[in-house]
Amino acid sequence: MSSSTLLDLDRPSTSSTNTNTTTTTTFSNLDVANLRNVNGSTKPAAMAPSAVDLLLLTYNCAKTLVNANIFANHVHTALTNHATTLPDIVVFSIQEIAPLSTSFTGRLDDYYARLERALNLAAQRHEQNGAASWEEPLISVAQTNSVTESAKPQDRPYTIVDKRNVGYTAILVFTRDPERIRDVQHGDVGFGAAEMGNKGAVSVRILYDVDGTGAASTEMTFVATHLAAMEWNLARRNANWAAIMQRLTFSNPEAILDRLRGPEGTPPPTPHQSDDDSDASTERHRLLHETHHEEHLQVRRAMHNISVFKPSSHLFVLGDLNYRISTSSPPPNAVFPSLDPDSENYYPTFLPFDQLTRERHAGRTMHGLTEHEIRFPPTYKYDVLPKESPVADEDELEVPWKFAPHRYPSWTDRILYLDLPPWVKSRSDSPKMRVLAYDALPLLRNSDHRPVYLRMQVPLIAPKDLSPPASIEQNPDIESIKDPRVRLPVEIDPEAWSRRHAARQKELVTGWSAFLWTTKEGAWILTTMLAVGLTTWWLYKTG
Repeated sequence: MSSSTLLDLDRPSTSSTNTNTTTTTTFSNLDVANLRNVNGSTKPAAMAPSAVDLLLLTYNCAKTLVNANIFANHVHTALTNHATTLPDIVVFSIQEIAPLSTSFTGRLDDYYARLERALNLAAQRHEQNGAASWEEPLISVAQTNSVTESAKPQDRPYTIVDKRNVGYTAILVFTRDPERIRDVQHGDVGFGAAEMGNKGAVSVRILYDVDGTGAASTEMTFVATHLAAMEWNLARRNANWAAIMQRLTFSNPEAILDRLRGPEGTPPPTPHQSDDDSDASTERHRLLHETHHEEHLQVRRAMHNISVFKPSSHLFVLGDLNYRISTSSPPPNAVFPSLDPDSENYYPTFLPFDQLTRERHAGRTMHGLTEHEIRFPPTYKYDVLPKESPVADEDELEVPWKFAPHRYPSWTDRILYLDLPPWVKSRSDSPKMRVLAYDALPLLRNSDHRPVYLRMQVPLIAPKDLSPPASIEQNPDIESIKDPRVRLPVEIDPEAWSRRHAARQKELVTGWSAFLWTTKEGAWILTTMLAVGLTTWWLYKTG
């Protein structure tokens, strides 16, 4: 049976490999945004940087606490692949970060702490080893403990800028130099059951300013998300993305409308009283028409600025996007992707069936976004096999696995970004988004997903230069209108915040109920309450 028959899909005529102006380069110390000496010093370089060195990582943790030592080994690979210095900013998108009772009530400090520790362990190892090969063996438990004991808290390479969650999905933003981070904003949206956060997106927006003057600065928006699961839920995944565009906002849309329009809006034009004042009436109509037009433009700009597609900002979307290579589950003995380059089923031959690439090219999801070429195997779904030898988890060099037979192996874990707009690319000295690495990390024993990371250099383009010029904003050409910085693909939902507030109350009720009925702590509370109630009743009856 051919692959196209197997997957019930017609093989597309175009390749899934994205063609764009993004380039892959060998890392250059002269181009990074935060130049450091061999000892990891943060002394400013003589010449202002031209780009921000950025590392994005997405991982579905399967509702378990990560082992910081093991995760540090994998993060170290991401830090050193095609790079010799540490990135300026690191962003983690974590899905299924914790059980429902913990994530819905926001009690995630221990989960955040382990992720932060893993990053700093990996970074400290990188600094101590210098420009060691990224293919070197994993760090042992003893080595990890040595690094931890020798480092003081103030010596940690990375500081958390922001950490927050919506239900099961969390985002953590780290930086080497907190003084360069300004104007931190955040937003979230749920699109699970009753719009709660069992599926959702959470976002952080920052201004990265090198010297505090704005002369070398750029704005960046990071969206961590987890879309609907299951092969057949393609339309729902697209609807989840539409919910992000419509309802993930960084300010209350209703408040903006009230401020710009007033409680009742601009009064409509009134008819003239008689023919004698027709000229004056015509002038009033013209002025009112201009007022309504200007009001409409102000509202449109304001809504655009609070959306994920803010014109002055770079945009990055990372998470378990859950797009598959089929719309149905595999039958028995289905042909699966192989990691053997000599096999006729070598995994690149399955990339043309990838739903995300096809839907994105068709304009039904991830509007305007770009993805670098995929050169790694499917990241889901894995069955973790028993250990081949009796070793500690931290010392296991490779986790044995096989693809789960009831799901088609797919590239569910992805990272996309908004490329530079046409008005920036058209400049003679046009900078570029430079991808250094886009890859999957090895499987960890606690999850059926592989982590995925993107390392890239983001040009330091001032917000005013990234925004569309007035001429394009008023009269966009065919090329510019495709860019969501010029025109939003959807209208912003004015009730986004009120809907999110209502869903959050449901999350709290659901989370605390689950805490009481599914955890040991909750069982003790219920038992204590029952004992107190029975004692009170007995005292009342016997008194």
